[in-house]
Order: sequence, then C-alpha cells, then structure tokens
Amino acid sequence: MERMQIQSNDLNVKMCSPTVTYSLNYIYTALSKPVELPGIHEFTAMGLMNNKQIDYYDSVAKKKIPKQDWMREKLPADYWEKGTQSRKSKEQWFKVNVDILMKRMMHNSTDVHILQWKVGCEIDQQPDGTLKFIKGIDQYSYDGDDFLAFDDATMQWVAPVDQALPTKRKWDGVQILNQYIKGYLEKECVDWLSKFMEYEEKEFSSADSPPKVYPFAKKAQIAGHVRLTCMATGFYPKDVVMHIKKNGVPLTKHDGVLSTGVLPNDDDTYQIRMSVQIPEADKETYECYVDHRALKEPIVEKWDGKCCDCGSVVGGVIPAVIVIIGVLILVVLFGSVQKSHNW
Repeated sequence: MERMQIQSNDLNVKMCSPTVTYSLNYIYTALSKPVELPGIHEFTAMGLMNNKQIDYYDSVAKKKIPKQDWMREKLPADYWEKGTQSRKSKEQWFKVNVDILMKRMMHNSTDVHILQWKVGCEIDQQPDGTLKFIKGIDQYSYDGDDFLAFDDATMQWVAPVDQALPTKRKWDGVQILNQYIKGYLEKECVDWLSKFMEYEEKEFSSADSPPKVYPFAKKAQIAGHVRLTCMATGFYPKDVVMHIKKNGVPLTKHDGVLSTGVLPNDDDTYQIRMSVQIPEADKETYECYVDHRALKEPIVEKWDGKCCDCGSVVGGVIPAVIVIIGVLILVVLFGSVQKSHNW
C-alpha cells in the first residue's frame, strides 16, 4: 500500500486557565463496496477543527465543500478546486488499498470492510497567546481495529497486529518520508490550525456571548462532606477565567479543586465546571468568580449554603442546576497525506 504525502491545500483545519487546547484533524473512511444506506458513501473525507466539521467530501458529490461560513469566505476558489482534486486521488488510493488489505487479512468480498485514516495535530494556547505543540496523530484502522500508527517521538511506525508488519517495515525503510511526516505534524499542521483559529475568531468576534454562572452543592462520597460546584455556561469564545473563592481567596488544586476544563455546548457556546469538597458544617463564605471578555466586569455568585440532595441547609446554593452534557463521539476516521509506497 502506498504512503500518501501530506498536501497543505488538503489540511483543513480544546479551557480552564491558564492554557487552552485546540485540535485539527482530517478523517478519511473507505468501504470495500457500496452499501444501500442513506448518507453512507463508499468514500468520505472531512476536516475537523476542535471536533467541529469544517469541510466535507464524498464519493457521490465528488467535491470538497466548506462546512463553516468562515471557511467559505476566507479561502479562495482555487483552494477548493485543488482540494477536490486531492480528495479524488485519495479516493482512488483507498479503493486500491482496501483490496490489498482484504487479501492480506484473507477476507472475502462478500462482507463490507472499512479502512480508516486520521491525521492531525493538537496544540495548547499559552496565556501569552503563543502556541505549543502537544502531539501529532497519523493512524490507520481496519474494520474498527487499530492497524498502524506513527510514533512522532521516535519517527517509527507502530504495528499492533502482525498483518501490519510488512507495511511498518516498508515505511520505516523510508526515513526521509518519516522525517517529513514529523515535520508536517509538528509544524505545517500547527501553522494551518493557527490560521483557521484566526479565521474563526474574526468570524465570531462580533458574536461574543457572556457566561451564566451557577453555584450548587451535592453530597460527597465522604460522610459529612459536600461537593461545591461552580458552573459557567453559554459563553463564547472559549477563553474564560474561573475561581472558587473562600472568604474572597481563590482556592487551588492544592485545596482539592477539580475542573472539567472548557467543554462545548450543542449551540457552539462553551461551559466549564469547577468543584471542591468541603465539610458539611462549614460556615465560611464561598463564591464563584468568572471573568470573560463579553463581560464588563467579572461575575461573582455567592453560594447560599444549600445542598440539593442533603435535605438540609449546609451553611447558608440556589437550587441545583443539573446539566446533561452530550458526549461528543468522534468516529475514528482518517485524515490528509498523499502517499508513495505500497502496503
């Protein structure tokens, strides 16, 4: 199976203080044969930024299209034309290599088999705005099982199954290609992600949404204690500062503070929760402090001492706010590199 080379025109692009994490991934999925199911195509490709789809291609429409307004507005027609040609070539590459893997796995053509590929990068944005590379991803799966993955640290391919060993040996034998992949994941991917972050930020800069803040408490696992939670939700963009304060002093992780980090809501806004375990008889003053650029001044919400499932007043929270968060399931699909060796 040939190893694709990454093309920059095909690279389309997660907060609790002090850093914010962002990701950019491309996901490709190829079926061994067509299936008669609506919306399921023999080949699909999509770009995801922070798990949100930004572009799409399938084997029926055969055209790479933007899925976000800012992608459509910021990128020229030439970008989409070249991207379409790149996706078409990858569609052919996958068609050939699904057949190769089926033979290697000794699978017949009666059943449907799936080859998937994911490539991309993850970065942290520091408090000063600089971007720090966290990790790169370049991995394949066959019928939902891990098949082959690139180790960015060692510049070697990792084969979790014996059938992937021939490909590992072949690709590891071309070190210049592995060096290129490492450079792509650590530099080029980060550059594209940075550019797309800037495009998105400009698109939504006039649509800032302030957070709503709710303090509440529930029974803790340890008898005689409650877990006090501060939740901020509905804010955009995702950059936010939150503290749980005791008598005006921010508590830290050394005091047992836990944080979910910033999580996405279904409406493209964000939420974050912080919590700390305190004695049920604690009479101190606790507050939720939240600052966000959509606010003229920080929000400070005082906990009123109520515990939603304790059956008593602890020290003196508005009724509990229970939020069901939809878990984002990213199907392990796969990404953006045009290849030059056989499996």
